[in-house]
Amino acid sequence: MAEMWTRLRPWVFPVLVLGLLEWSVRSVADSSDALATPLQAARTWWDLLWLTSDEGLWRVTAFTLGTAALGLMVGASGGLLLGLLLGLSPRAARMGFLTVEVLRPIPSVALIPLAMLVFGFGVRMELSVVAFATFWPMLILTQAAARQVEPRLLEVSAALGLTAWQRTTWIVLPAMVPRLFVALRLGVAVALVVAVTVEIAANPNGMGYAMMIAQQSMEPARMLAWLFWIGVVGTLINALTLRAQHWVHGRMGGVVMDRGTA
Repeated sequence: MAEMWTRLRPWVFPVLVLGLLEWSVRSVADSSDALATPLQAARTWWDLLWLTSDEGLWRVTAFTLGTAALGLMVGASGGLLLGLLLGLSPRAARMGFLTVEVLRPIPSVALIPLAMLVFGFGVRMELSVVAFATFWPMLILTQAAARQVEPRLLEVSAALGLTAWQRTTWIVLPAMVPRLFVALRLGVAVALVVAVTVEIAANPNGMGYAMMIAQQSMEPARMLAWLFWIGVVGTLINALTLRAQHWVHGRMGGVVMDRGTA
């Protein structure tokens, strides 16, 4: 019984909130066309689940996640490489300090008009904005992680005569893995948020655009269905990222133990 309660306890508050929303919306539903109950949103989500047209749940979700993933790949790769350079080279950090501090505060959504002029509507426009948004947290956190690598490890690599590539791949990157996963989790969250924001503001594709169309069509149940689904997708992505982090940590721990017993 105690074990069952432990498993059910995290669901108590969400169920209470949904029940309160259901009751409150039903009490004013007759006087408002802009509200929908959670049960109505759930039924609408179920209908979207089986749609096979371009407005179906899976096709719309695939567009947003695919674009966010591509943008994250581009932005995180650039941030990782430049962050390593700035973190390992004090001279490069001094030279790039002003440029980074000027460009980093620019809101990613402020680039939407420029991206529309350059790329038009579609994947490339959304990808470019997501890449810009994910580039900066990856750069800053990678730079900080590189600076915090144990100096004795770098001294050992210099004593062994390792090349810059060997020092980076054999010593620096393995030592940075825990902090890099923090940067990656932040980048994943930023990528999804920015992708949906771009779709709401400008790009006629994806989950954000589907939610806006529902709002403009005065379909609150459909709008809430998409809103809740975006939250579910974000939660699932975060859980998968955590599992990947634990898996990598476990593999790295096993490698360290094997080397220690060899």
